[in-house]
Amino acid sequence: MSAQTPAHTSAQSTVDLAKLYSGKLLALAADIPLTGRLEMPQASVRERAPLCGSTVTVDLDVEDGKVVRFAQDVKACALGQAAASVLGAHVIGRTGAELAQARDELEAFLKQNGPVPSAPFEGYEALLPARDYKNRHASILLALTAAKNAFELAEKAQNLTNS
Repeated sequence: MSAQTPAHTSAQSTVDLAKLYSGKLLALAADIPLTGRLEMPQASVRERAPLCGSTVTVDLDVEDGKVVRFAQDVKACALGQAAASVLGAHVIGRTGAELAQARDELEAFLKQNGPVPSAPFEGYEALLPARDYKNRHASILLALTAAKNAFELAEKAQNLTNS
């Protein structure tokens, strides 16, 4: 058995990265909907991936059990940005249960080779090559985790106000 040469390893790494950072993924990362911060949101949650330092802060308002206002401040790698882009495109009108389901499905998609998250979050298929990069999973999950947690926080605040 012969050892791989550094040139072969380098060439393979370049091919792997090209597969990972597809045109579709980079297009998602370049055009994240609903960026920024909301003025006086019902809930605000910041999530951080300890391994890479990526952060996502989500502000949102909930009315009648659905997201009615949303903004996200994304400081993440292209993978985290692409994941935030899919979320931003579909989050308005979603329930807490839908956000939790999408987050769980995305985690299973990445870590257990599960199917692409169901509609309306099926856009995460662009992240299929990221399954092999376990150190990037936390960054990919940040936006959905922050949105789910912010939704729960907003509902708790509403329940306290209505009591």
